[in-house]
Amino acid sequence: MSQTRIIALFNQSGGVAKTTLAQNLGYHLAQKSEVCHGENPRWQHSQNTRVLLVDMDPQASLTMFMGLEPDELETSIYDAIVNNKPLPIYPESINGLSLVPADINLAAAEMQLSGAMSREYRLKNALAPVLDDYDFILIDCPPSLGLLSIISLTAATHILVPIQCQFKSFKGTELLLNTVAQVRSHTNSNLKFAGFVPTMYDGRTAQESRTVKAVQEQLSSLATVFPPVPKSIAFADASERRVPLALLDKNHSAVAILKKIALQLEKL
Repeated sequence: MSQTRIIALFNQSGGVAKTTLAQNLGYHLAQKSEVCHGENPRWQHSQNTRVLLVDMDPQASLTMFMGLEPDELETSIYDAIVNNKPLPIYPESINGLSLVPADINLAAAEMQLSGAMSREYRLKNALAPVLDDYDFILIDCPPSLGLLSIISLTAATHILVPIQCQFKSFKGTELLLNTVAQVRSHTNSNLKFAGFVPTMYDGRTAQESRTVKAVQEQLSSLATVFPPVPKSIAFADASERRVPLALLDKNHSAVAILKKIALQLEKL
């Protein structure tokens, strides 16, 4: 069995479609594989890939996108990383995905772990017993450079970076790269980039087109820069219905892009 790929979706900026990517890429990884024939890849059903989503954001957006109510949970990722309890995987599969949910208690975790020994390794240790059960583990990180993000990056084998197609968001990438360098130096020397995903792209806007070009020029030496994911109200509609976009509109133009990204992640 190949090594479980643990991918942290991380950007210290909020509103960059990080949670949307986690849900949708997880879905495509779990549901399909692609058989390539020249320039026209064909998708077919195959033995499902086992995917676990981990919500590490105190806002619990991924948990809600998956159809759960955080304030109704009996246990969450908080109990695993703060109280060293077994990883609380939700007992039912949701659209072919397993989920470790979050709730508001996670907001207090950073303070409660401030003096804890080996605090950076709490998630890594919690995931260790289930690694053989999954092919992919996707971690939805909080939009900050705090301890919860460090814990997530320490547990990961790879980092996938969503970058909103705005100049301000792109300029913040330097701070992100510095954080990754610190994690590599202190807690996870093997952390690799899975790639960069321009998100919320409006091709009609010249500034956004320039931003995508800048991302490609300046970051492609570090890892793959994936095709931009378009801005679309359909993503909000899908999250409101608590389903991946492909289950709302399988023919939406963004679905093909998400499938391509998932295919590349399978090759990690």
